[in-house]
Amino acid sequence: MAVKVLVVDDSSFFRRRVSEILEQDSDIKVIDFAVNGQEAVEKAALLRPDVITMDVEMPILDGISAVKKIMQANPTPILMFSSLTREGASATLDALDAGALDFLPKKFEDIARNSEEAIKSLQNKVKEIGRRRLPRSVSSYSRPALTSPSHSQSPVAGRATVSPRTSSVAQPDRSFQRAAVQPASNSTATGKQFKASGKQYKLVTIGTSTGGPVALQTILTQLPANFPHPILLIQHMPAAFTPAFATRLNGLCKIKVKEAEHGDKLQSGVAYLAPGGKQMLVESKGAMKTLRVFEDDSTRVTYKPSVDITFASAAKAYQADVLAIVLTGMGADGRDGARLLKQSGATIWAQDEQTCVVYGMPQAVTNAGLSSESLALHDVASKINKEVGC
Repeated sequence: MAVKVLVVDDSSFFRRRVSEILEQDSDIKVIDFAVNGQEAVEKAALLRPDVITMDVEMPILDGISAVKKIMQANPTPILMFSSLTREGASATLDALDAGALDFLPKKFEDIARNSEEAIKSLQNKVKEIGRRRLPRSVSSYSRPALTSPSHSQSPVAGRATVSPRTSSVAQPDRSFQRAAVQPASNSTATGKQFKASGKQYKLVTIGTSTGGPVALQTILTQLPANFPHPILLIQHMPAAFTPAFATRLNGLCKIKVKEAEHGDKLQSGVAYLAPGGKQMLVESKGAMKTLRVFEDDSTRVTYKPSVDITFASAAKAYQADVLAIVLTGMGADGRDGARLLKQSGATIWAQDEQTCVVYGMPQAVTNAGLSSESLALHDVASKINKEVGC
């Protein structure tokens, strides 16, 4: 059955363009249009589409407010269209916080080398998130927000501390992810008891794509400030977005989170987010480990940053002393790098299907026999803490 799509945009040109692209795929059917956020809320309730594509800036009711209302009343997979600017990045992160599952740049040429690749990217994203059936009732749980928290200046190294905030705005229904911070169970998705291996580590690496911003936030906010190892984060994300995302995470987490820079010396308790549009490698300089961040002009590499590339460099630099985790995302990026890590004696975990937005990357790793644990998202942080001895 074709994925039913509601296209929401105040531009008649963009509505027509998106519709033409989507309906080139026989597995997608555009069932209607909305010209503002309020109309989108009403048609989402009436038509029950499988996917909604949503613009951010619209009259009467903006896209972010529309996402909140839809996710509270009729939870539906939503794909945002965003401009690749600082303001666009902030708005997109707000939309993900409101409940949207994924985003694409509004200028299709910004996401692909040619028009055919851009068309396939849009079609594939719509079909992938369209397979995720969200519950049609409003969940009562809440989760940490991706939105920028209030800060007060800490006397320690200029770090910002987060002032607790409460919100009267109902949180979107994400019960399918179980992304709320909650007491973790002592079992994996397979039902067996989790027991720390007793292995010693020197690095944690996490790779993810679609659904990754919420997943990373859920995990990183539960790690203690004295986390004993550096953490490498590889999230498929445009270059304009990674600085804003790193800043938000840094304000929400006890550990420090920063966008990685060339020459960074890896330090315990710091998470380094790979910059969008670039590759991030670990290099050894004697006992010291540093990051090499560089532009990648290769046409052979699809993802920039690439989980495979960073994982492969970690295997070379740290060998068995790595805990690598693959989270929600389309495709199979991370599988080949995880294989190299596994061959070096490293430990590989994958997120389970039930809590993934898209069970692509973790499935590739799991089906290849590389992961030793398949974990629900809300269990990952506690298992990391237990495994590394926090």
